[in-house]
Amino acid sequence: MEKKLILTLPKRVDTTNAEKVSAELNAAIAAGDASKGILLDADAMEYISSAGLRVLLALKKSHDDLTVVNVSRDVYDIFETTGFDQILGVQKKKRVVSVEGCEVIGEGGCGTVYRLDPETIIKVYRDATEETLDEIENEKNMAKLALVCGIPTAISYDIVRVGESYGAVFELLNAVTYNDLVIKKPGELETIVRQFVSFLKLVHSTEIDHPSIPSAKVKFYKYLESIREILGEPLYAKLRGMVERIRDSHKVVHGDPQMKNIMLVNGEPMLIDMDTLSTGDFIFDLQALYVTYIAYAEDEPENPMNFLGISYETVLELWEKILAYYFEDGYPGGRETVLQKIQILAYIRFMSMIVVSKDADTPLGKLRIEHAKQKLVELSPLYDDLNI
Repeated sequence: MEKKLILTLPKRVDTTNAEKVSAELNAAIAAGDASKGILLDADAMEYISSAGLRVLLALKKSHDDLTVVNVSRDVYDIFETTGFDQILGVQKKKRVVSVEGCEVIGEGGCGTVYRLDPETIIKVYRDATEETLDEIENEKNMAKLALVCGIPTAISYDIVRVGESYGAVFELLNAVTYNDLVIKKPGELETIVRQFVSFLKLVHSTEIDHPSIPSAKVKFYKYLESIREILGEPLYAKLRGMVERIRDSHKVVHGDPQMKNIMLVNGEPMLIDMDTLSTGDFIFDLQALYVTYIAYAEDEPENPMNFLGISYETVLELWEKILAYYFEDGYPGGRETVLQKIQILAYIRFMSMIVVSKDADTPLGKLRIEHAKQKLVELSPLYDDLNI
């Protein structure tokens, strides 16, 4: 991904050096590539006068996509008092937080969640780019939309620096995950899974019709495209058609609703990791659970212990209970039909995840890709659609 042009602002910009700073910035822009926008790094800046503000205003007029980042509190006050925060994109300097020695309570595709203290958790993202900041803001917006629609959701109240990365901080008093409960209270597995499934059904019964929420079905078109060459055209076309025929819906799909991503805050369930939010049929979430609890473990039985802290035998039991309680009123078309349709969608997603991961060329990665394709070859002729 192409990045914005980053330029550094000096310690002060006032009448004594405004003309020189303007010339230097314009020369750097002329010599660089500003086609993706410009970031002015104000990390070292302690003061800017009206003359300095006019320098930035002139740049803004010639380069509309211009943002001033890492702005200190004192300098931000100047921007705010003069109204320049309404003219320029201005981002405050992020406070620095350390997660050294903190408990890891979750790990996903884009980052790791730590407990900072009994009242707060922090999700630390793997990449430290401006695009990551956009992702954090997008996740916050997704969470707000879900919350407005009645789904209890954690919303970050601060974005911070963690080493070379960024983190989003959440206030979650006395929070534990359902995954924590499975580990700590194995004798209460049935009650835990029933509560988990009940909350999952609440999520799946909620509608959101908003242009910023993507379609789960469209996401799967992209997954299929990533494995098209491996599948071959006949199998790709068959699977694409099956996905296309999944009923359209504006119901909420979390995208990764495994038990690490549902926190219990003072006993009340709350979703985290909202960057995967989409809309569609509930099968899109059931396939994600199958991937987490079954697909990853099939060729690596120790994976559940490494990733979830739960034994292989326990995840098998978890999946069976989740399936049974979700369809406790009966399996449409029979249990085997329901399971196989979930599996088809799950192996599409799982195969795509492995293909684009760093493990794609490892012996385990190759084995997973091979086995996922075998499953799709076996199951795809059995059905014309994936509706349950």
